[in-house]
Amino acid sequence: MKTRKIVYLALLTSIGLALHILEAQMPNPFIGIAPGAKLGLANIIGLITLTIFGFKCALTVNLLRCVIGGLATGAITSMFYSVSGALVSTTLMWLIYKYYSKYFSLVGVSVFGALGHNIAQLFVAATIINNPKIFVYLPIMTLTSIFTGVFIGITANYTVTKTNYIVKI
Repeated sequence: MKTRKIVYLALLTSIGLALHILEAQMPNPFIGIAPGAKLGLANIIGLITLTIFGFKCALTVNLLRCVIGGLATGAITSMFYSVSGALVSTTLMWLIYKYYSKYFSLVGVSVFGALGHNIAQLFVAATIINNPKIFVYLPIMTLTSIFTGVFIGITANYTVTKTNYIVKI
């Protein structure tokens, strides 16, 4: 791997980590509607990494961000949710981006990622509390996924179009 690529990936991981920690300190914007839901600002970096560097690098950046972010914020138990969400959402976004990009823009790819992220987190929660009834929360999480996915997708799309002229690997 080229040194330049490693530096870019380290920077992307650092930015994603900073956004992860910043968002952990922010109040929940969906407090009355969807407790525990977040915008997922760090997912902007995951989507950018996916489009510029591909699946393996995006997965590495996302997983590193989740693990280091969980350790940095002291939210060790939330790491299980974060890592599972990152694994599923990155894989799903890559599949949609690779095979269905003629049908879905980065905004659509991001919405699929947000949906996958929330479903993975509900699976982890159902496993931890040993109760599948938590999936009653899925319609609410789906609505927040659409909103956050659109926001993240628009932001990532704007950033990628501006940085494609700068980043030469």
